[in-house]
Amino acid sequence: MTEDWTSAVEEIERRRALAAQLGGPDKIARQHSSGRRTVRERIDRLADPGSFQEIGALTGFGTYGEDGSLDTIQPANFVTGTARVHGRKVVLGADDFTVRGGSGDAMIYAKQIYSEQLAGQYRLPLIRLLDGASGGGSVKMAAQSGFTYVPVNPGWDHVVHNLSTVPVVAACLGPVVGLGAARAVMSHLCVFVDGLAQLFVAGPPVVRGGTGEQVSKDELGGTDIHRRNGSVERVVTSEDEAFTVIGQFLSYLPDSVHALPPATAGADPADRREESLLSAVPRDPRRPYRIQPILDAVFDTGSVFRYAEYGGATVTALARLDGHPVGVLATDPYRGGTLSATGAQALTRLVELCETFHLPIVSLTDQAGMTIGPAAERAGTLRAGARAIATVYQARVPQAEVILRRVYGVGGAGIVNRHRVHRGWAWPSGDWGSLPAKGGIEAAFRAELATSPDPAAELDRIHAQLSAIASPFRTAEHFGVQDLIDPRDTRALLCDWVHDAYRLLPELLGPPAWGSRP
Repeated sequence: MTEDWTSAVEEIERRRALAAQLGGPDKIARQHSSGRRTVRERIDRLADPGSFQEIGALTGFGTYGEDGSLDTIQPANFVTGTARVHGRKVVLGADDFTVRGGSGDAMIYAKQIYSEQLAGQYRLPLIRLLDGASGGGSVKMAAQSGFTYVPVNPGWDHVVHNLSTVPVVAACLGPVVGLGAARAVMSHLCVFVDGLAQLFVAGPPVVRGGTGEQVSKDELGGTDIHRRNGSVERVVTSEDEAFTVIGQFLSYLPDSVHALPPATAGADPADRREESLLSAVPRDPRRPYRIQPILDAVFDTGSVFRYAEYGGATVTALARLDGHPVGVLATDPYRGGTLSATGAQALTRLVELCETFHLPIVSLTDQAGMTIGPAAERAGTLRAGARAIATVYQARVPQAEVILRRVYGVGGAGIVNRHRVHRGWAWPSGDWGSLPAKGGIEAAFRAELATSPDPAAELDRIHAQLSAIASPFRTAEHFGVQDLIDPRDTRALLCDWVHDAYRLLPELLGPPAWGSRP
C-alpha cells in the first residue's frame, strides 16, 4: 500500500469524469437535436476561458457494489460554481436538462440553495441558466417517498434576499417550468431565447388535465406569449446573444448593493455637441420622431442598453454619461406617447433596479399622460401607473430631467419626483399642461362653446389664446422650468450633472429603501 493519497485523488478524477458525462450520450444527443447546448457547453461559452471553478462536482446519486466500491453515479442535474464574465466574478447556477429534465427527483437541493447563499453572502452577481423544472417536485418523488408534504420552495428566503443584495440574471434556454419559472422571474433581468425557450407554471399535460385545454409548449409559454406581457425583459435569437446580453447588463451594475456602480474613464468627449439634436423633435407637434438617435447623441457612444422590451411607448434603458452608469426613461413617439399598464411596469422595474444598485436616473421626458380608453381601463392602467409614480417618488437616487416635448397629466407629473430638488432642463419644443389641448379644450370650455353663436370660431379663438399662454418661455419666466436650453448642449450638461450625482451615492450604499420585488 502506498503512503500517499494517490488512489483517492484518482477516485476524485474518476468521479469528475463520470459527472462530465451528464445524462449519457443519448440524452446529450437529444439535447443537441433540439438546438440546445448542454449545461457544461453553456458554461464554457459564457464564462471567461479557464475561469469556472465548479462547486459540488461530485454530487450525485451513486450505486455501489458489494465491496463498497462505486459502480455508477448519476450526477445531480444542477451545476454551480464561480466564474468570471468579462472579468467580473460571478456565481453560476445552471440546470442540466439531460438528467431527468431538471426535475426534483434528480436534484440535491442543498447544492442549489448553496449557490444562492454564496452569491448573497459573498456579494457576487448571480446568473441562473434555466432549462427544465429547475428543482421542482414531481409525482414520482411522492410515489417513491410514500408520503406527500406541504409545499415549500427550497432556499426561497435566499432567493428573495438576493433581489435586494446582488444583481440576479436569469436566462431561459429551454422549457422552464414550475419552480424554474418562478426562479426565472425572480431576477433583475430575464432573457428568453426565441425558438428554444418556453416559460410556464405547468406544462401542457398538466394544463390538459387541469383545464381541458390542448396546447403545445409554444402556444402555452413561447415567445408570442411572453414578448409583451412583462414576464421577460429581453427576447434574443440565440444562446450566444443571451450570454452577450448578460455580460452587457452586468457591466452597468456593482457586484452588490454595498458598492458603487462601476464608473470608467469616459472615452467619449463630455462636451460633444450633435447638430442632429437641433432638429430631432419636429416643430409640427403631430409628427413623431425617433428616440434612438437622441439617446445615441446624448449618452456615451455605444453605451445605450435597452432594458424592458415590453414597455410599448415607454423606453427604459441603461447607459453611461462620461463613463458613469445611469438609468434612462424616455418615450418612443412612433409607438405612442402615453403610459400604458405594461409601460408602467417597465418604468417601475427600471426605477427599482436603479434604486437597488444606486444608479442615478435621467428622464428624457415626452409623456402625454396615462393611456386612456376602455382597453386601458380593463388593463388596470391607473393602478399600474400610480405604482410606477410611487416608485419614482420613493427612489432616493439623484434624478435629472430633460423635457423634449410633452408633459401632460398625472403620468407626466410623475415621471420624475417634482417635489424634491432635481436638476432639470427643457428644450424649446417643450409642451406641458394638465391635459393635452385636443379634447381638453372642448371639455374645459363646454359651456362657452354651447352658448356661442359660432362654436367653431370660438374654439379657434380659445386655441389661439392658449397657444400663446403655452409658450415655454412664459413658463421659464415664472421658474416653472429651471432652464430652456439649446438641445445640442444636453450632453455636456448631463455629463456635468452626473459627477454631482455620483458624489451623493456613497450615502445610499447598502440595501434599498424597500425590498426589491420581481
